Amino acid sequence: QVPLVESGGGLVQAGGSLRLSCVASETIFKVNDVGWYRQAPGKQRELVAMIPRDGGTNYADFVRGRFRVSAVNHKTTAYLEMNYLKPEDTAVYYCYARGVTRELVYEDYWGQGTQVTVSS
Repeated sequence: QVPLVESGGGLVQAGGSLRLSCVASETIFKVNDVGWYRQAPGKQRELVAMIPRDGGTNYADFVRGRFRVSAVNHKTTAYLEMNYLKPEDTAVYYCYARGVTRELVYEDYWGQGTQVTVSS
C-alpha cells in the first residue's frame, strides 16, 4: 500500500495557481510532521513547506507569500496551494510525512511525486 498519494499536479501558465493534495494511507498510524518537497531536473530535492509536529508552518524563502500549506484530519490529508507560479517552480513535487506505525516505530514516508510544469 502506497503510504502517501498525491494529486493535483499539471501544466499551468506563469502567474497561475494549482493545488496539490496528499492523502495518507492507514499504513501510517499517526502523522507527526507533514509537508512538501520538490525536485527539478538536475537539482537536489528541496523543502518547500512543512507543518511540524508542534504546529505552525515553515516555508522556503522562494515560496513564502505565494504558497500555503495546510492539513486536516490529524494531518492525514495535506494540501499545497500554489499561487503566482513561476517557470522556476517547475518540478516534481513530493508529499512527505514523518509518522508512527501501529508498532510505534517512527518512519519517514514519501509520495510518488506529482509533476508541476509552469510555462512562461
